[in-house]
Amino acid sequence: MEQRVSLITVGVDDPEAAAGFHEAMGWKRVDSPDGVIAFDLIGQTLGLYALSALAEEIGVDVGSLGRGALTLSHNCRSKDEVTHVLSKANEAGAEILKPASDVFWGGHHGYFRAPEGTIWEVAFNPFSALGPDGSFRWNGHG
Repeated sequence: MEQRVSLITVGVDDPEAAAGFHEAMGWKRVDSPDGVIAFDLIGQTLGLYALSALAEEIGVDVGSLGRGALTLSHNCRSKDEVTHVLSKANEAGAEILKPASDVFWGGHHGYFRAPEGTIWEVAFNPFSALGPDGSFRWNGHG
């Protein structure tokens, strides 16, 4: 197995509402099969899928899926961009869980909960600069 994540599927109660939030953040849908709403990312795709359909596809009771303690992270090019993204998320209907602030290790970040429940970290990491195409590497592009 190669070391990569190709698709992040988020099971949501209302895929259209979840997609509307992402579109309010400036994301663009791509064509996808019925039942899946997809947004291509740099090197990956985010898929929004009805929670009940996801449970059926896996073959488990929907109640057994629970809500995993998972965060998605969006790294920015500057501290100011962190504040801008958090503000845009708030305007789009997200709940700000932690406002932008400096972190002990030298970065700057904040957290929001999207309307469907996904928790996002928005961060600036001065030690892991983004590539020209926005791609992220833990120790930066050098």
